[in-house]
Amino acid sequence: MTTNLQALVADDALLDLALSGADVAPMLMVMVHLGGEESWLDEVSPFITGPWNFHENAPEALKQRMRARLKEILLDYAASNRPLPAEPPPHLLHRMLSAGVGGPIPEEYMPMIREETMLDDRDPKTVEWRTEPRGLDKFKAVIIGAGVSGLCIAIKMQEAGIPFVIYEKNHTVGGTWLENGYPGCGVDTPNHFYSLSFEPNHDWPEHFSKRNELWNYLENVADKYDIRRHIVFDTEVTSAIYNEGAKRWDIATRSKDGSTETLQANALISAVGQLNRPSIPDIKGLNDFAGPVFHTARWDATQDLRGKRVAMIGTGASGMQVGPTIAPDVEHLTIFQRSAHWAVSNPNYHAAVSPGKMAALKEIPFYAKWYRFQLMWASSDGLHASLHVDPNWATPDQSLNAANQKFRDDITAYIESQIGDNPDLIAKVVPPYPPYGKRMLRDNHWYKSLTRPNVTLTNDPISHLTADAIVTKDGTEHKADIVVLATGFIAQKMLWPMEVQGRGGQSIRDIWGDDNPRAYLGITVPNFPNLFMLYGPGTNLAHGGSAIYHTECQVRYIMQCLRELIETGAGSMEVRREPHDAFNELLDETHAKMVWAHRGVGNWYKNKDGRVVTNSPFRLVDYRRMTEKLDRSDYIMA
Repeated sequence: MTTNLQALVADDALLDLALSGADVAPMLMVMVHLGGEESWLDEVSPFITGPWNFHENAPEALKQRMRARLKEILLDYAASNRPLPAEPPPHLLHRMLSAGVGGPIPEEYMPMIREETMLDDRDPKTVEWRTEPRGLDKFKAVIIGAGVSGLCIAIKMQEAGIPFVIYEKNHTVGGTWLENGYPGCGVDTPNHFYSLSFEPNHDWPEHFSKRNELWNYLENVADKYDIRRHIVFDTEVTSAIYNEGAKRWDIATRSKDGSTETLQANALISAVGQLNRPSIPDIKGLNDFAGPVFHTARWDATQDLRGKRVAMIGTGASGMQVGPTIAPDVEHLTIFQRSAHWAVSNPNYHAAVSPGKMAALKEIPFYAKWYRFQLMWASSDGLHASLHVDPNWATPDQSLNAANQKFRDDITAYIESQIGDNPDLIAKVVPPYPPYGKRMLRDNHWYKSLTRPNVTLTNDPISHLTADAIVTKDGTEHKADIVVLATGFIAQKMLWPMEVQGRGGQSIRDIWGDDNPRAYLGITVPNFPNLFMLYGPGTNLAHGGSAIYHTECQVRYIMQCLRELIETGAGSMEVRREPHDAFNELLDETHAKMVWAHRGVGNWYKNKDGRVVTNSPFRLVDYRRMTEKLDRSDYIMA
């Protein structure tokens, strides 16, 4: 544990500030961890009803007693100079975890929790060499993309001493958090969980921070681990062709100045993910509009929206963030909605992290680790069971089961509380399909903003654009000075526009088509040796959790694959057809029983044939178990 306890107790004002900002549940965990006084669990746990900090209602007098006792414990440790304890004994740990989130923790989650908390400051997901690695100087890997996933695996490869180079099409790191700079852009997973487990950040200014803070975090990660020296910026990989004779990938790149290069690599790792190419709608007359037209992922910061008539097409994640942010400044905002989205409220969504809480995270031993556990539990598998179809449910069009119906009722009541007495508007924004059928969004004051006099929401389909308006199919002309496309990404066409050819010159497009990607664990594909994907097919999280958590699971798995190649001296590693097909059959069978395959829902998760191709239907604990250990028998080594 890296907290400087002596310095903390020497600064009484800092210690009191940190204690004043500590939330009840993680503070309880620290007290019991350090003091071993189990009686506190019995006294405090009745006031904790869930994993979020707003799920506790402890009396102020009890909080003051807790702070006073924890201060005594910290002072005692400092005075005696004895080491801080390691992980609590199993029986106590389980009691602590359950008390900290207001409910029982199943035993199957314990390995996952131990990995995320990292109480001894060591990353248990790090893959160690089993024998002395030979030939590392002759091995070379290419990583495509320097976003979260690319940086994560680069750090682990650098730690292992595996040579690599990253090709990044942009001028710096950050991936989606670099490219998406639209007003209001931010994360909808709590930041203290939406960050690399081995690189926590205690300086997040908000619980759900905005894009600049996220981008800065990734910039700082790249600098701290000295990854930039491995990156070729402003350079795009255009093709990767597997050379069977040499057991290498022949990779072609093109820089922004038009120059090209060809190189060879033993392993190719795609970290481009699913959400990197904007989807531009095919709308008649889009090029006829005389004013600026731009996608949220390519926001034109030179445009001043103040006093302008803005038309926004799309009401998904970026639309819900852009709309309320620009509405107070524009003359009029007209929003064109194809279908409504569900959005939930979270009291922390716009809340700043107080100086006291920031001090608690930085200074109190183990506090940040227990807090991360709390957020992980709040944001992961809790809702998964409610997203399964009950075949006997009476109203399958609007909900899936009793829990899903209650969720629907609760969100609908919240929407009505925000909109007020406006039946027409409520009818437009309450979706007809079950909650979570599309990506569940956070309410960014979206519903309130729709009640503004300068905001119009229309469900009427768009017919065409003229030089100064969007015309809907009922003939209504909506005048506009600027058009914003909040229309998402080409998610199903993975690895595009790269040309990727495997054995026998077979293109990945020949196998996947434009929208039907499949991979074993979302990572490897038959006939494409030594090709590994991060955030690949079937790995998007739509029930909760952090995409970074999935990335770290995949990075551990890929690092085991690279270890196998290097330690055995094999030239190629290719997933067998049988495990690949069995995994995808399981994937499809599981999806068929879940909300994302609902017949009444159109979403970016599905391809044109209705198959869910982007999402993982599995719980986080399931996917962790699937990727924890490489089964060499799943692969052909040659």
